[in-house]
Amino acid sequence: MLFYISLLAFTALLVMLLYRYRAVLPLPKRLRSFISHSSPANYAPLSTFSDQAAAGMTSSTFDVEADNIREGDVRTGLDEAGTREIMEIMRREGVNFDQARLIRHNRILAQNGIDPSGMPMDSKAITHL
Repeated sequence: MLFYISLLAFTALLVMLLYRYRAVLPLPKRLRSFISHSSPANYAPLSTFSDQAAAGMTSSTFDVEADNIREGDVRTGLDEAGTREIMEIMRREGVNFDQARLIRHNRILAQNGIDPSGMPMDSKAITHL
């Protein structure tokens, strides 16, 4: 009985370590995409503001260069999950950066029960006195 518990614990530890270090392990591409199903195989992380600006993640209304690069911002860049989602929207729907940001923002609002105008969609919400 103790042998099987030890074997189960070792297997669980091995699976956790494989998942944690999946980015640096020399795994076949098919297995790597199966393990890290959250990010597509053709996605390369953009970790700095310069990389993100070069990839088109900037506009006149959201000027990453003026607000972050020229001022010497020490942060690493925009949110990776948001960047990935916006790039996917831009690719899939053929829209520019600002339109993709608006689409993502409206999706987030809808997930939280808010319509695009900013009003709650809950019929019990008090919106005026």
